[in-house]
Amino acid sequence: MPRPDSLPIRILLTALVAFGPLSTDLYLPSLPTLVRVFGTDVATVQLTLSIFLVGFAVSQLVYGPMSDRFGRRPTLLVGVTIYLAASAVCAMTSSIDALIAARFFQALGACCGPVVARAVVRDVFGRDRAATVLAYMSMAMALAPAVGPMLGGVLTEWFGWRANFVLLTIFACGILAAVWSMLGETNAHRDEDALRPSRLAANYLLLLRNRGFLGYVLVVAFSYSGIFSFISGSSFVLIEQMHLTPAQYGASFGAVVLGYMLGTFLAGRLTPRLGGPRMIRMGTLLSMGGGLAGGVLALAGVLHLLAIVVPVFLFILGTGLTLPNASANAVGPYATMAGLASSLLGFAQMAIAAVIGIVVGHMNDGTALPMMGAIGLVSLGALLAHRLLVIPAATSGRSA
Repeated sequence: MPRPDSLPIRILLTALVAFGPLSTDLYLPSLPTLVRVFGTDVATVQLTLSIFLVGFAVSQLVYGPMSDRFGRRPTLLVGVTIYLAASAVCAMTSSIDALIAARFFQALGACCGPVVARAVVRDVFGRDRAATVLAYMSMAMALAPAVGPMLGGVLTEWFGWRANFVLLTIFACGILAAVWSMLGETNAHRDEDALRPSRLAANYLLLLRNRGFLGYVLVVAFSYSGIFSFISGSSFVLIEQMHLTPAQYGASFGAVVLGYMLGTFLAGRLTPRLGGPRMIRMGTLLSMGGGLAGGVLALAGVLHLLAIVVPVFLFILGTGLTLPNASANAVGPYATMAGLASSLLGFAQMAIAAVIGIVVGHMNDGTALPMMGAIGLVSLGALLAHRLLVIPAATSGRSA
């Protein structure tokens, strides 16, 4: 097997982190098609996105402690197998209710990827190098949302919406084979009591009582919620209201994602010199500027492609600076329960994003305001979480 810090393993970990975004972004161009195919409404179709986040959030609480108890490798093998089976069901389903249910189980499998990958990075690289490694992984992982909608748009136009889930099934087969043949165990501190309910409750309370950890969690959760607001609402705004084709939508989505790739690239280059706290300050400020600008334009009734793409590009650029550093600083201090900390971080990230996604779906009024307004509000929330929780905790020495 390759060394845990080798390039092939980093590529595999990046692919595992990409499970979530690829599972949502690939089929985004087909969402308006699903409304017509299943004879339903926008809010119901958007449930296929929100229910994915619910499943993703709930299983986060299991996979982290599970990987602390049984090891990273067996946990990944279980999760990827569940994902493969659920993806195949998504490709074959004939009703919107069955698709929603299958998406829930797809999420139960998919979330093992980022949870265990973050823990593996912590195992192998330690706290000091983890932020840099996660930043470069995030930059490479951003290829999934950059390429996913473009590829999904082409697949939907040429072969129909089912082709997206066929591709995800094939992808899962490849990942399962790679984990089985390439990834060795990296958890040298297995915790025999990690899954004991009383121990879980005590450890979760320990984490949540730390103001710095809670602040980092909220920064990550609000930042990701802005991304998900764009994910859940953009296809209806750009395709239904601006009359872009699925392929054109994919290209526009890819252009926005370039902002995230640029942000994570800069995070990887600048974090060793400037430090994580400064990068988070810069990122949250930039995200708030883009988010509030987009919200104001939408409130003024400006419906133009540039009025969507440019503010979201700036928001996502700032998010690219913020997420790797906030994630690394949240998990970094907890060597003996890195999986648990990663789980709680991921749970909050996905749960808050799911709630906001459902709200955006039900507030759909034929304008860009629900989507852009949500991005503006969560960008402000991320900035306030950093200012009111993270900075005071660091000053008092309660969080690194």
